[in-house]
Amino acid sequence: ELQVSHHLLLHTLSSIMKLALVATLVASASAFAPQPSVRQSVVMQAENSRREAISTLAAAGAVLIPAAANAAAGESPRFSVFGVIGDGGSYSEGAAYGSDQAAKLYSPYSVYGNTGGDALYEPSKDEEINRKKKYITESQKRLTLLPGYVDKKQWFNVKDELTRYMYETRGAVRGLAQSDAQKALAKSFFEAIEETSLQSTLKNQDKAAAAAAASIKYLDEFYASL
Repeated sequence: ELQVSHHLLLHTLSSIMKLALVATLVASASAFAPQPSVRQSVVMQAENSRREAISTLAAAGAVLIPAAANAAAGESPRFSVFGVIGDGGSYSEGAAYGSDQAAKLYSPYSVYGNTGGDALYEPSKDEEINRKKKYITESQKRLTLLPGYVDKKQWFNVKDELTRYMYETRGAVRGLAQSDAQKALAKSFFEAIEETSLQSTLKNQDKAAAAAAASIKYLDEFYASL
């Protein structure tokens, strides 16, 4: 009787373990099964995104479709070829090659006015000359820092000083150099700052110091000649 009870207990425990295992497998499988509500939500989101994309494209297309230039109901198409053949009053690539402009253009293919006269920019205007002179005076101050940098062997400061502002200086010097003597001084100045940069890269202190002193000298002489 004791042996029968033992076998019955083992059989009961085995059944319980099997049921627990089956329940665990069912729960795991259901976790990976597709959820109707989630899938429906994803489908709805995709549909909304598609509708928004179509609406956006339609709105962009409406903006990009240009209105016909000078068009009126019942008229035939109007066009211009180089502003000579066809209707010169209609647009031809944004401008009818001068035929619809009040003033002379820079070129037949330009929409901008010709230089000179009432043009905004003129190299010989006082304000333009003064602007270039300010670049030179600022450069003179910066060049006086070079000897100290060379003495301390701060090569990075030398190169920084010759690059971060000298672009404007070169343009100003070239723009103001009119006579042959001024052009010669400008050339000597450019060669001096290039030599300063080279010798600083090579870390040659004596040659860098001499080139820096020459650059200061030539720029001062150039400014005095203006």
